[in-house]
Amino acid sequence: MKRHLLNWSYNLLCGSTESLNIKSGSCILRLESRRICSEVGKSDYALVSTEEAKRFIIDCMMKIGTPKLHAQELSEVLAAADYSGHFSHGLNRLDLYVKDVSSRMCDGHAIPTLLKETPATGFVDGNNALGPVVGNFCMNLAIKKAKGVGVGWVVARGSNHYGIAGWYARQAMRQNMIGMSFTNTSPFLSPTRSKKAALGTNPICVAAKGSSDNEQFVLDMATTAVAVGKIELQKRKGEAIPTGWAQDVNGHITTNASEAMTASCLMPLGGSEINSGYKGYGLAIMVELFCGILAGAAYGPNIRKWMTATTPANLGQCFIAVDPVCFAPEFGERLGDLIKFLRSMDPVDPAKPVLIAGDPEAEHKKS
Repeated sequence: MKRHLLNWSYNLLCGSTESLNIKSGSCILRLESRRICSEVGKSDYALVSTEEAKRFIIDCMMKIGTPKLHAQELSEVLAAADYSGHFSHGLNRLDLYVKDVSSRMCDGHAIPTLLKETPATGFVDGNNALGPVVGNFCMNLAIKKAKGVGVGWVVARGSNHYGIAGWYARQAMRQNMIGMSFTNTSPFLSPTRSKKAALGTNPICVAAKGSSDNEQFVLDMATTAVAVGKIELQKRKGEAIPTGWAQDVNGHITTNASEAMTASCLMPLGGSEINSGYKGYGLAIMVELFCGILAGAAYGPNIRKWMTATTPANLGQCFIAVDPVCFAPEFGERLGDLIKFLRSMDPVDPAKPVLIAGDPEAEHKKS
């Protein structure tokens, strides 16, 4: 059974007598009195089913007026993140959605609109709906088009934070397609040689599977050295961050998580210029090209700052599905063969086998 590690004494929003302490890694979130605050150092946790965690998320969102169906879509994404070990994007993010919907910076009732399409493409207005509502709509459309003509490429404007990018790419993968998902985000990435942030963490996800379900490649990564949620968790735990993750307000590399969050200035994937950080910077621009630029959404420094619910986010997002059947036969067999070969390579440390992108998440689900 899918489970979360939770300490229950829970207190629902808007008047219930429940309260909830949620442990994600070493970080605890307590939801009560319309707010989420972090605590560290608690003990005595209980293992609770993922279904119960989703029930809690749904109840919280419905208490602030979100329709149940939309709340369910959000709960699926957040629960999947925690279940996969991505604690920075699971219940840790519930506060963001609650604030955005309750302040009406995000419309919990809205549904996306298809503005323009061809047999292989779609242009969608998210209408400021919850990010997972927009994301599911767009990926379903991309998959439908790929089934018809081999490729589906859908972009959306007017969206919001949509959780883990892998949630959407995996939808295509489960239908034996190659799935891709991209989103722009609030400015956090400092371009190589810059003191300040101008681009988002702009994640990239590509997912595909071989001829069996245990032969999966799921690359889901930020184009910054690390996702901002990981620095948030380090700050809550009072622990340092590794060198190369972030800069301080003067543009110098810092290992202090609080300084990093104050500066809101993450280094690109690769870190400093001498370590090829300009490659991560280039990938972030590529994602922006697919998302904010192509969709006519907010882009780069024009996107609202992180955790500020004063203007709509208007994020741009991109969803792609590709049917391998339209290309060389035996795609799954070749991918599976490559995955098996890489996993079987002799590791430097016998206790640390060679992994494929997606393996750590699969192992976390088993633990």
